[in-house]
Amino acid sequence: MKLQNSQFLSLEQIQNQYLGQTGTAKKSDKTGQTSFQEMLDKAAGSSQQTSILTFSKHAASRLNDRNIELTDSQMQRLNEGSKRAGEKGIQDSLVLVDSLAFIVNVPSNTVVTAMDQNETKDKIFTNIDGAVIM
Repeated sequence: MKLQNSQFLSLEQIQNQYLGQTGTAKKSDKTGQTSFQEMLDKAAGSSQQTSILTFSKHAASRLNDRNIELTDSQMQRLNEGSKRAGEKGIQDSLVLVDSLAFIVNVPSNTVVTAMDQNETKDKIFTNIDGAVIM
C-alpha cells in the first residue's frame, strides 16, 4: 500500500480510496441497510409464524385409525406445547392435550405419533427428553 506524505490513512480514507465511498454516502447507506439484530428478529418472527406442526404419515395414520379429530382449540394448544418445548431445548417431547398424547419432534415441528387415553393406559413413554401438559 502506498502511503501519502508518510502518514497513516484512516479506515475511512482507505474505504473512500478503494471503494469509492464517502463518509456521507456511508451514513446514508447505513439508514437503508438492515442491521444484524433486525435480520435476526425478522428470522425469529418468521420461524414463529411457520411453527405450525406437520403430521408424519405414521401420526396421520394413527389419528385416522383411531378416529381422532382435533378441534381448533386442541390444535392450537398442541402448537403452543411444541413451541414451549422448543423454548426449553427439548428435542423429542410428549405433549398432552386433554386425553390425547402426542410425540413431537420439536426441531422439525413434526408430530411423530398420536395416542388417545385408551392407548396410553400403560403410561410409559420412551425416546422423549421432556413433556408438556397443556
